Amino acid sequence: MTFDGIVTKAITEELKDALEHGRISRIYQPYKYDLIFTIRANGKNQQLLISANPSYARLHITKETYDNPKEPPMFCMLLRKHLEGSFIEKIEQDGLERIIKFYVRTKNEIGDESIKILIVEVMGRHSNILLVDQEKNIIMDSIKHVSPAVNRHRTVLPGHEYIAPPEQNKVDPLTIHEETLLKKLDFNQGKIGNQLVEQLSGISPLFANEVIQRAGLVNRSTIPQAFFSMIDPIKNKSYQPQMIYAGNKEYFYICDLTHLKGEAKYFETVNELLDRYYFGKAERDRVKQQANDLDRFIKNELNKNKKKIKKLEQSLSDAEKADRYQLYGELLTANMYAAKKGMKEIEVVNYYDENGSTVTIQLDPLKTPSENAQSLFLKYQKLKNSVDVVKEQINLTIIEIEYFEALLQQIESASPKDIEEMREELAEEGYLKARKNAKKAKSKNQKPTLDYYTSSDGDEIIVGKNNKQNEYLTNKLARRDDIWLHTKDIPGSHVVIRNEDPSEQTLQEAASIAAFFSKAKNSSSVPVDYTKIRHVKKPNGSKPGFVIYENQTTLYVTPDEELILKLRKK
Repeated sequence: MTFDGIVTKAITEELKDALEHGRISRIYQPYKYDLIFTIRANGKNQQLLISANPSYARLHITKETYDNPKEPPMFCMLLRKHLEGSFIEKIEQDGLERIIKFYVRTKNEIGDESIKILIVEVMGRHSNILLVDQEKNIIMDSIKHVSPAVNRHRTVLPGHEYIAPPEQNKVDPLTIHEETLLKKLDFNQGKIGNQLVEQLSGISPLFANEVIQRAGLVNRSTIPQAFFSMIDPIKNKSYQPQMIYAGNKEYFYICDLTHLKGEAKYFETVNELLDRYYFGKAERDRVKQQANDLDRFIKNELNKNKKKIKKLEQSLSDAEKADRYQLYGELLTANMYAAKKGMKEIEVVNYYDENGSTVTIQLDPLKTPSENAQSLFLKYQKLKNSVDVVKEQINLTIIEIEYFEALLQQIESASPKDIEEMREELAEEGYLKARKNAKKAKSKNQKPTLDYYTSSDGDEIIVGKNNKQNEYLTNKLARRDDIWLHTKDIPGSHVVIRNEDPSEQTLQEAASIAAFFSKAKNSSSVPVDYTKIRHVKKPNGSKPGFVIYENQTTLYVTPDEELILKLRKK
């Protein structure tokens, strides 16, 4: 895990500088395991995100915006009751464990001052957030409850004594001496990286692998030298917060990681690093869980339509052979004198062929020659009439395939709210039944939520990320002379520049946004068309989000996530 005890140390130190003695003015819980604290400290309001998400547990100051639910969960209400309006006395880390404690001076029910401890345990799927009464050491509540049946070491339930996670009895790497370090390692056993993780607290495999890389030839001389080259800057709080892009993966740490072959992006603070690294990741995880059934349904529909089109294309191929049955009928009629009832086939001269070749016609022995000829003409007429029907069915199936491919792309860049709008759309289109336990229907006047960006020139750029948003943006919100953009022949978002004559730079930035929110997100040189809204039309009876357009110009851009983040409105 990248969020190890060393990173916890660095973020705790920054939080101490930024938030100690600050006043908690607001608390809300946007998601099941996430809390947002608004804290007034050092003359400004700052948002602290604390998450016990099983996959993305963390805490850091954030500049992202989160929705405040109308109905706060019980844990959030308890925190508001005891912590809002109170002051943070102290923030500390338990050794190099991933446990951070916020000591908050507040008042109890009778107005006497007391200290409550907000304990954040960043431990993967076992992560938790607890509120503990310091005087009694009693758990007041936690974001996750753990019964004795689940954990025999400790119970995490209101009213129970707070017991810290079991100690691992490892050596503190910040105070260890070279002699002790060497005693802890068995060079004959090998796997020195694993031994470092097992013997030293707060050390992750990422840290250990870097030690091995710096050591080069692993021995009793090189390992201590490599280890202290990493640990000494950490002791001195000389951090280098960075994200490393290695292949298709992203990593973060607070010092250089030379063993990862990739590009590094540096940040001024650990808070900024964590806010950037986790941007969208936790939300994508929530969307993945929330949209799992929707994703499965859309893929099933897509596969059904792809199988259907193969059958239709086979039917069309058969139908286009209709002329053969007309020929057989005419040849059989011309040779009626030679055919007899009971015959299974007859070979006749094809008088349409200049070379005078023969053809063999299959017959039904139970029918007369006249009846066989009539059957061939009927088959010809039936196949000929089916060509137009099959072609129409193929066109409709292609539209269905394009529709579901667009929906799959929209899931990839969707937020939880976007997913609900997609469910509504599929219900309205008759693909899904409306959920019985769904919340009350939205007001007809309620508008879809769009994403807003500001170009380097100050122009507003608006993005729709699903069909409902796209239709509202393109057909209702945008002005006739606004500039509309969309990836060329690729499923993606509708993008609008609120300027009838934007600069070349704004066009490039808006095109990059359009490419980023498309199926070609990870491609380079993506074609993006742009035209004025007046040239964009929605055909009658077409699928949601579908438009046709003309008078377009095509730009070629490579999506740049850093640019997107820079332009996004907070």
